[in-house]
Amino acid sequence: MAELSKGLVQVYTGAGKGKTTAALGLAVRAAGHGLRTCFVQFMKKEWDSGERAALARLASEIEVHVFGAAAWGDRTAASPETPWWALPPSEEDRAQAREAFEFARRAATGGDWDLVVLDEVFASVRYGLVSVEDVLGLMRAKSPRVELVLTGREAPPEVIEAADLVTEMKAVKHPFEQGVEARKGIEY
Repeated sequence: MAELSKGLVQVYTGAGKGKTTAALGLAVRAAGHGLRTCFVQFMKKEWDSGERAALARLASEIEVHVFGAAAWGDRTAASPETPWWALPPSEEDRAQAREAFEFARRAATGGDWDLVVLDEVFASVRYGLVSVEDVLGLMRAKSPRVELVLTGREAPPEVIEAADLVTEMKAVKHPFEQGVEARKGIEY
């Protein structure tokens, strides 16, 4: 099995599309060189995604672990017209985020993985489900040979400062602005 001589911390952030896609591409590249990836998805339980179906074919090199409530948010805190992203987190959202983060911590420090991805961890930070201090602590505690990738909008400045590589996806134009819904095979 291949092994990294030095693992770094990468951040994919910004309002543009492509953060998860970039992390998935890196996982596939790593698999091509015999590296093992643990891909931990925060807040994505309800979605049936093409990437999960495809990565199931690479299960010996890439394992995907999905955490999140069946539906986001505390529905008792808003009207039926409230969009999901405006809802406060439910207790199930909080519990799932804690479980995801602890799982990711074990993956990044345990020595079984070469690449560990925390997909949408910054959304969990934004909603107060994971603390910036927890993320920074994981960055320091990870195994020296583990490449750690953190994705999501609005990466905290402290995380950006501590990371080795930061890529910001900038939204210039998106079909959603013209009313095009998310398309199977393209957006999920």
